[in-house]
Amino acid sequence: MNKKVKQLFVSLLALLLTMGFFAEPVAALADSPYKTYTVDGYGSVIETQTAYLPYGTINKIGDETLKAPTDFTILSDGTMYILDSGNKRVLVTDIEGNYYGSFGEDIFVNPRGIYVTEDRICYVADRDAKMIWVFDEKGTLIASYDRPTEAMYGETQDFLPLKVVANKSGTIYAICESNTNGIVQISPVDDGTFLGYFGTNATDPSLWRIIWRSILPDSARAKMLGNIPSTPDNMAIDEKGIIYTVTRGEGMDTLKRLNIAGSNMLELENDAYDDVPAAVTTGNHDNVYVVSQQGYIYEYTNEGELLFVFGGSDDGMQRIGLSTKAEAIQVDDNDKIYVLDSDKKQIIIYTPTEFTNHLHEALYLFSKGRYTESKEPLTEVLRMNNLFDYANMAMGKNLFKEENYESSLEYARLAKDYETYSDSFWEIRNVWLKQNLATVFILCIVLFVAVKVIGALDKKKHILDPVRALIDKIRSKKLIKQMGYMFFFMRHPIDGCYGIRKEGRVSVLSANCLLVIGIVEYIINKYFCGFLFKGVREGEYDILSDIGFIVLVLVLVVSCNYLMCTINDGEGKFKHIYCSLIYSFGPYLVIQPALFVLSHVVTENEAFFVRFGNTAMLAWIGVLIFLSIKEINNYSVKETVKIIVLTVFTILIVCLLAFIIYVLSSQVIDFVESIFREVVYKIGN
Repeated sequence: MNKKVKQLFVSLLALLLTMGFFAEPVAALADSPYKTYTVDGYGSVIETQTAYLPYGTINKIGDETLKAPTDFTILSDGTMYILDSGNKRVLVTDIEGNYYGSFGEDIFVNPRGIYVTEDRICYVADRDAKMIWVFDEKGTLIASYDRPTEAMYGETQDFLPLKVVANKSGTIYAICESNTNGIVQISPVDDGTFLGYFGTNATDPSLWRIIWRSILPDSARAKMLGNIPSTPDNMAIDEKGIIYTVTRGEGMDTLKRLNIAGSNMLELENDAYDDVPAAVTTGNHDNVYVVSQQGYIYEYTNEGELLFVFGGSDDGMQRIGLSTKAEAIQVDDNDKIYVLDSDKKQIIIYTPTEFTNHLHEALYLFSKGRYTESKEPLTEVLRMNNLFDYANMAMGKNLFKEENYESSLEYARLAKDYETYSDSFWEIRNVWLKQNLATVFILCIVLFVAVKVIGALDKKKHILDPVRALIDKIRSKKLIKQMGYMFFFMRHPIDGCYGIRKEGRVSVLSANCLLVIGIVEYIINKYFCGFLFKGVREGEYDILSDIGFIVLVLVLVVSCNYLMCTINDGEGKFKHIYCSLIYSFGPYLVIQPALFVLSHVVTENEAFFVRFGNTAMLAWIGVLIFLSIKEINNYSVKETVKIIVLTVFTILIVCLLAFIIYVLSSQVIDFVESIFREVVYKIGN
């Protein structure tokens, strides 16, 4: 290749790269500086596909710069109203940042919240002016509302509005600083009528707090923080007039969806919330967005299921997509997300990926009950990520509606959707029973007749004598007889303890054999029980850790109990305590296999039988343990209770000491490693 050909090739390549680079806005090509997460059916946070990419930022409105902006609103036509609080004005622009105008410069004192209706009526919450200002589409002040004068507002309650929204009838909802009674409702009738408080956060004092306050003297009680509701931090309103609020420190009630009575209709799942939410807004597909102060963006369905978490806090690198202090969040008609950062004085824009667009389409169709139509976008979502739980859940429900119960069962299992799984299994079981009920009935009759015939023949011909002889031979073995003593111990624990302590009816070997059987049953039940009762992730096994944990707990309990019994004049030896404890778990060895089988054939409606069986089994074990401690050591009931409490306390002390030793050992190891690295570094230099 000669020199001219090389130059021509390089020029063409540069031209192609340039055309490709400028085919779309430069900002849209920014790489994601964050990871996207979701929550699976087990409540674990897992990484997933990028849901939104940083698209760009709005730093200036025309030639105007922002100063401490605190809120903004986007209308359906793309018009944006930004509350430029530092400059005490409202800037009107489009989503490209083109300047349209401003208003409020000579009115505002410390504006903090803004809301604009589709007919461009603008509401501004001005904290220090103690006013809510209302402007028309031209920016002319048309109304204002100050502190309500009604007695029910509160005689000493100040009016410091921070956030404001309004419904289609003009009723104003305002969040006021330090007003713990709830959201203030003001009717525009008669220049502002106080309608009452709305969506008050509940208080839920703990039992410990109640007890502690009751025993404190008046002076100390007066210094404690009162048990008062939290004031919401921000809110939004959707097209139906439903109010959404976010409140820090409310746990599962951080995000609320309030009906007309002010009751929460939304339940967050798997603790998927942020402790310091900054703002909330609604999307175009019956979805909800929350942004935290650190810039993390949460997307939920209208039922509180978390779809995505992305974004984050800027570490000083000034990367697009990361925030310093997020104040507000909005979504336009194209599903682009806009986040206002007051520290950076800019609005960050995020655009959805193809994966998210498909999910939104499916989400909208599914929420409207158009299940068949939602299958196509769901299929695309699952093609991109076949482990995305929400898509699997929705597909499972769709297939259930179509009466494809076998496939619905599989998708529900992938999504950990217990309700759909149970419903599908119910239908499958009904079909099986209809098809096989006659066969099962005939088999039962045949089995019954066979038992009667064999019993009659055995009575005359003794045909089962060899079988009985074999069973008697096996049961006569010393180890088998000792293990079989478990059944007597379960029914007669007091006499059973006497047999262990005085008659030597059991041995450490037999107890160990029962322990091995119990561990095997525990592992089988943990990893292979019915789906509705399984608490571990499908396909994950940690058998060695399970065995180690059981053995460690057993050694710890027996050792601590033996120590306490020895100190308190107990008559039992270590062997007796160990054996009696193992034999006390006899109900588990006997009942658990039946519950295991039952867990595979019941639905959620009959799950009570399995749960009741587990409860009864544990209660039986608890009674046997209590009686074994009492009888083995010849204690009274009061002394037994004392020993159990001391044993638990000793176990806690041992665990605390082990933790302290572990921490100190880790620090010593880290110190030695740092010295070793320093020595190696100096020798190398």
